[in-house]
Amino acid sequence: MGRADGRIAIVTGASRGIGKAIAQRLATEGARVVCAARTLEQGQSRLEGSLAATVAEIKSAGGEAAAVRCDLAQPADCERLVEQTQRIYGPCDLLVNNAAMVYFIPVKDYPVDRWMKSFAINFHAPFILSRLVLPEMVARRFGAIINISSAGAIGPGRGPYSPKMFRDGTCYGASKAALERFTQGLAHELYEHGIAVSCVAPSEGVVTPGMAGHGLLDELKGRRREPPEHMAQAVLLLATEPLDKVTGRVTYSQQLLKEYGLLPDAHGIGVDHPGSGYSRM
Repeated sequence: MGRADGRIAIVTGASRGIGKAIAQRLATEGARVVCAARTLEQGQSRLEGSLAATVAEIKSAGGEAAAVRCDLAQPADCERLVEQTQRIYGPCDLLVNNAAMVYFIPVKDYPVDRWMKSFAINFHAPFILSRLVLPEMVARRFGAIINISSAGAIGPGRGPYSPKMFRDGTCYGASKAALERFTQGLAHELYEHGIAVSCVAPSEGVVTPGMAGHGLLDELKGRRREPPEHMAQAVLLLATEPLDKVTGRVTYSQQLLKEYGLLPDAHGIGVDHPGSGYSRM
């Protein structure tokens, strides 16, 4: 019997990387998973990975999954995703907002349309999807929403400054910081309804097709890394632990796994050094 038996999950950004690992882990633990992203088949994106491949791998391992291609920057596609989930499996009771868009561009040069689309996917889509799945969750007093954040939400602090890793990530970091505040606000609103809302980010860099596509792998040379499975295990805990243990938490993968005795040799943000302000509340 799996920890997520009977759950109906939506995982956005499930065509590759962390989202794919989360979808696979939830399916292994008994959830029926709707995998959502823009890339249905390999070749539709310059990055490696597709929804078709994720679903095929889940099914070959004995799990249950379906693919829904959508552009989360479009509210109508968010609505269609929730409607398709209802049609395929039933009402969603586990939403994982993982999909993200990032451009490493200085603010002075940032195209307005890219800025707006980044916030549409990174921040507005989690709000829209949460709003769409909540009526059923509240009616049944059962469900969980998990938002995926990033070390970028921590920010560089006050000056003076020296060159740092992943410069020009102001837009991405701001959207993730907003997502962390949204997490705790929504958790507060839904506590009386028994719905858990939490947020988790990697403690260390995760090598994904997205990282490679942005040419950022050199930035991780000489630094510790973690596999995407750490994030998948952390999401599983946040999705299945009792409400009072997890709701409102903004945490980090290895911090959480160490807390539950699953990763004694933990490192990175949340373990060796503090995370964002919201993670310390």
